[in-house]
Amino acid sequence: MSSRTVEDINQRKVERRHLIYYLRVYDAKTGALLGNLVDISTRGIMLVSDNALPLDENVLLRMVLPDNVEGSREVEFEAVSRWCKNDINPDFFDTGFELTDPSSNFLEVVDKLVEDCLFKG
Repeated sequence: MSSRTVEDINQRKVERRHLIYYLRVYDAKTGALLGNLVDISTRGIMLVSDNALPLDENVLLRMVLPDNVEGSREVEFEAVSRWCKNDINPDFFDTGFELTDPSSNFLEVVDKLVEDCLFKG
C-alpha cells in the first residue's frame, strides 16, 4: 500500500486537464484495453474503466491519439497505478497513474492534447 494519503492527492501542484472526448489506453505488453483517458497532466493521468485496476503496478501504457494531433498515431509511456475508486457511475472505476520519467515525446503529446482537445467550458 502506498504511503500517500488522500490529502496528498488532493493537494496536487500540477493542473489536471479534462479532455473533450476519451482516448483509449492499452497495456502495451498485452494489448488489453485498460480504460479511457479522462484527464492528463505532465505528472499523471486518470482512466475510467469497467474493472478495478491493481494498485502500485508499474505498466507500459499505449495511448491511441486523435486524428487532430499531428505526428504519430499512438504514444507509449510508463506509469504506476496509485489509486483506484468507484466512478460517479458505480458501474465504472477511476484509476490514477503517476508517470514514470515521461519522455520529451510524451510531454509534447500532452501539450498537443491540451491545446487541441481541451474541454473549453
